[in-house]
Amino acid sequence: MSDWTFALLGILFIIAAPLAGCILSGVDRKVSARMQGRQGPPLTQPYHDVRKLLDKDRVTANHVQDFYVACYLLWIVVTGAMFFAGMDLLLVIFTLTLGETFLVLAAYCSGSPFAQVGAQREIYVAMCYEPLILMMAIGFYLVTGGTDGGSFSVSDIASNGEMAILPMIGIFIGFIVILTMKLRKSPFDLSMSHHAHQDIVRGVATEFSGRTYALMEIAHWYENIMLLGMVGLFFANGEWSGVLIGAVVAVLAYILEVWIDNGFARMRWQNAIKVGWGASIILGLVNIAVLLVIA
Repeated sequence: MSDWTFALLGILFIIAAPLAGCILSGVDRKVSARMQGRQGPPLTQPYHDVRKLLDKDRVTANHVQDFYVACYLLWIVVTGAMFFAGMDLLLVIFTLTLGETFLVLAAYCSGSPFAQVGAQREIYVAMCYEPLILMMAIGFYLVTGGTDGGSFSVSDIASNGEMAILPMIGIFIGFIVILTMKLRKSPFDLSMSHHAHQDIVRGVATEFSGRTYALMEIAHWYENIMLLGMVGLFFANGEWSGVLIGAVVAVLAYILEVWIDNGFARMRWQNAIKVGWGASIILGLVNIAVLLVIA
């Protein structure tokens, strides 16, 4: 795929990701309802919810948190556009972390003890998934040539000519494991949850309301599409067939996460660290070691 193709994909992400993320959120609610024996809301319900939030008056405990949430949305959009535009994967990971930092700051400055506990848990969860995401970048670098001329560029990875799924199968499985944390699905919805079993009210978003809450939801739609794009990157081979296969696998991965969300009880944050670091060490490091041997 050419540079122009990646540039168009970056622009398309900015425009279409909220729509796709909204539909995915609707699918999440629908599948969850059916698993619980309910009819469930229409697929467009997330859109109606956000539209209603945007019409509400702005009521906030600290106006600084509104700024931080806006920065969170901005950097998530920038991160996703950079990813789909084929830019450096390491830079994408760092900017994604920056966006998450703004969300944590927004929770801390609200003054609510529930939000501050949620912010602490958000940091704990980040400690769980960040190592494997970095290992994913290293794995792609090794697959595209390693010390003989590897690349962190998403465009080079996607145009490599061969799917990375087989040589990076361990990292892929580990990424699916930590994807549950990144999507804030049970059993790792420690900082914020859309289920009634959340023990700290709404966690990070306890003091968010109206337009501020709507911006956070839109940011989640953007982030979900970008994360599923990372799943699809494992199947990219420079051809549109790889894009199609990656898209199908990404959708199946999301449905799997919804099933896990509804089928497993919440864990303590200590268990989340064990699972995240265990996946990083057992699946990530071993996979990288194998790549170094066969390189």
